Amino acid sequence: MGELRALVTGASSGIGEAFARALSARGARLVLVARRADRLARLSAELGGEDKALPLPLDLARPDAADALASSLDARGIGVSLLVNNAGVGLSGRVLEQPPEKIRAMLDLDVRALVELTRRFVPPMVARGEGAVINVVSRAAFQPVPFLAVYAASKAFVLSLTESLATELAGTGVVVQALCPGNVPTEFQEVAGTGNTRFNRTSATSAAEVVAASLDGLDRGRLIVIPGLKNRISVGAQRFAPRSLARHLAGELFRISSDRARKDNP
Repeated sequence: MGELRALVTGASSGIGEAFARALSARGARLVLVARRADRLARLSAELGGEDKALPLPLDLARPDAADALASSLDARGIGVSLLVNNAGVGLSGRVLEQPPEKIRAMLDLDVRALVELTRRFVPPMVARGEGAVINVVSRAAFQPVPFLAVYAASKAFVLSLTESLATELAGTGVVVQALCPGNVPTEFQEVAGTGNTRFNRTSATSAAEVVAASLDGLDRGRLIVIPGLKNRISVGAQRFAPRSLARHLAGELFRISSDRARKDNP
């Protein structure tokens, strides 16, 4: 394999775009993956063109997406030294009222695609004796979140997977990180309807700050990175609070957010 690049999924906006810009500033050559070809093309041009930031429009929820992406990179002689599994979508509301096709689409992207990308791109890292994976998780991974239940459960899956993977990869030279941001004002929050709570508004962290914390944590070899003091306090407090209380408080916060989102988008 001739050239090694950092692969960023969900790179067309939000945290993914911030990762692309920060990694480019560090001198990394990139592969940018997202559905929106126009945005990827603009970002690629801003970062120096395809030689420095190769845009590959792709819907990662497709069953064959990981294979198609790997084949495309193999054909170009490109290997992956850093995998940023950022692509994802959220879904708020009552589980029994959520359209099953939306639940399937979210799980395909947030869980299945992440696992398949990891299985495709990490083995070559192990063979080389170096590499890194950043899985973008969520503060929601640490507790049940009523009215955000399927999303929170999917993120708990990714957090558990990442921690297990860290142990399995010990001694290989490949490091992994679970990046667990709280509220980040991006299009993701607008689509998921998860940002409209008082706590989220007051604890918001910018995408650039989240990425800076992630890359600093990667440099330091930290497995779990929770950007923002309020978010770290919130997660830490859950260890001492009864789980039923944490569940109730989260449910009240996200019930209000979910009801508002439903009124805004009937």
